[in-house]
Amino acid sequence: MHHRGGVSRVDRAAQPRYNRGDMYTSFFDVFSIGIGPSSSHTMGPMRAAARFVDDLRERGALGSVRRVKVNLYGSLALTGEGHGTPSAVVYGLMGYDAEHMNPHDVQLREGNLTLNLGGEHPIAFCAESDLELKMEESLPEHPNGMRLYAYGARGELLLEETFFSVGGGSVRRLDEMDSADTTAAPVVPYDFNSCDEMMRFCAKQQVTLGGLVMANETSLRAVHEVNMRLKLVYDVMMESIDRGVAAEGHLPGSLHLERRAPRIFKRMQERFLSTQVDPLVNMDWLNLWAFAVAEENAAGGRIVTAPTMGSAGVLPAVLRYFARVGYKEAGVDVDAGVRNFLLSASAICSLYRANASISGAEVGCQGEVGVACSMAAGALVAAMGGSNAQIENAAEIAMEHNLGLTCDPVCGLVQVPCIERNAIGAVKAVNAARLALRGNGSHFVSLDKVIATMYETGRSLAAGYRETSLAGLAKNALTC
Repeated sequence: MHHRGGVSRVDRAAQPRYNRGDMYTSFFDVFSIGIGPSSSHTMGPMRAAARFVDDLRERGALGSVRRVKVNLYGSLALTGEGHGTPSAVVYGLMGYDAEHMNPHDVQLREGNLTLNLGGEHPIAFCAESDLELKMEESLPEHPNGMRLYAYGARGELLLEETFFSVGGGSVRRLDEMDSADTTAAPVVPYDFNSCDEMMRFCAKQQVTLGGLVMANETSLRAVHEVNMRLKLVYDVMMESIDRGVAAEGHLPGSLHLERRAPRIFKRMQERFLSTQVDPLVNMDWLNLWAFAVAEENAAGGRIVTAPTMGSAGVLPAVLRYFARVGYKEAGVDVDAGVRNFLLSASAICSLYRANASISGAEVGCQGEVGVACSMAAGALVAAMGGSNAQIENAAEIAMEHNLGLTCDPVCGLVQVPCIERNAIGAVKAVNAARLALRGNGSHFVSLDKVIATMYETGRSLAAGYRETSLAGLAKNALTC
């Protein structure tokens, strides 16, 4: 990859120009399954590259391509290498699907290679010249921009497209940024764009939040398909915990961090065999489970975006807490509670996607771990039988105390402070849920207000604190 040094101009992207009124986001879009370490820097670019190839195919131009060039801008350029963006782009150009591929089965070598475009048309590709990190530039529409070019045998331009990775693995083409992409929005019976609307729908239909989302989802797909997806998301989350607990060794990248989850688990086992009583043992389990998933993500494992990969450890940890401990305390059915947890978390995420952002490059880590914490807190209350008002209260408490959280990954890797931050987010979510369950649902600040505040706060952060690794811990840790 070709680098360009100099002073960053990422603050050019001071305000996004695309319409934020996305309305309802389906459960199937909130919880994507793919490979780590980043939904916006790995999955998003991979999907954008695959979509570029699909557009070539639709134009009948795929067979005429002799060269493809890719430029990465803003945060994708500044932290792309640590997030695996270059490899993800190549996977996408080759036609791989993030949900089903195993990156360990695909070995990319350095330098020149034959790239099987779309899995069917071989072309020469050189990472040094054909993939450029534009570290000095950021496109005005969004910090996560990428531009792709396809050329024919005589060097003629066959297609040029610009894409933006807007968070959670979602991508938009340039022509979709200036106005709401209404064609992509699902048509559902309860199309809420605010928490106030969502709660009014629940009150009118006399349903729980999870029931409202289930009604929306089953208007789009068969009931058994929704239930199968719920089970798949839950299973992949739990599998990522188990793999992370068992895996030993060091994480990839220049920090050479040793995985901590196996060591924590071993100490937990030793404590279990002792006669010592620890009233905070559940906090240790939450830390362990969040660490396990976050480390699996950092290693490029198979993860559920919740709502992003950088924050993917929070929800699985809190969900396992419910399935092991919380359901007993609440006296509820564990299977029904798991479904209610995931559906309610999806609804809360939909509000953040419509009215703020889940992209660390746009609003800092409050849009990733902060949103995950808010989702998990409200979802735990829902699973434990709390009222809709208590669900809103928990989600609001969790975000209110993540406001201003910066995204400054050391060396551009999703490791420090990201892994520990997932654990802290999980503990904070449980605490927010318990506070809400001890109350009657009344609260001074609404969830809508705190979401608006989060977005304003995120846009006010200096560019160095929005996933560029130019400030904060990334600057002061001095380990790269």
